Amino acid sequence: MSKTVVVFHSGYGHTERVAEFVAKGAQAALIAIDPDGNLSNEQWLQLDEADAIVMGSPTYMGMVSWQFKKFADTSSSRWYSGAWQGKVAGGFTISGSLSGDKLSTLQYLMTLAMQHGMVWVGQPGLGDGTINRLGSNSGVMAQVGAASPASAIPQGDLDTAHALGQRIAELAAKLKA
Repeated sequence: MSKTVVVFHSGYGHTERVAEFVAKGAQAALIAIDPDGNLSNEQWLQLDEADAIVMGSPTYMGMVSWQFKKFADTSSSRWYSGAWQGKVAGGFTISGSLSGDKLSTLQYLMTLAMQHGMVWVGQPGLGDGTINRLGSNSGVMAQVGAASPASAIPQGDLDTAHALGQRIAELAAKLKA
């Protein structure tokens, strides 16, 4: 059995809702980056001990939130020691518009994982119109109107998040075996 952790920042609850579905799919622990962009020492240890790390951030102005960026910059001590090399990684994002430049957020998450020497896992080709409705194979892209509550996120986007979490956990288990 592999150990997966979902680390995310959520400004208004939307990213947290997507993170919950990723975590359910992966049977993973959730780590929320706090409003100041920090984690506790215990949370850093959870990430260090994980076999897979799934990262999530809202897309703000075509990029991750500043809180997520602070987390990423702080992870440089793990980069220096090679602590996350060989771990499985994946990512997700959500924005208020259909495009919202979510791809640049996923590419940032992928680049961060690659810098750490992690193995990136994308979304399988599930584009049936409900699951993976936005057609992203790099990771989960979710969308709901900017003024809409997190409860309004389309079920297909949440099902896509669940499927990615499940895929990451399965691949992490295979690599660990």
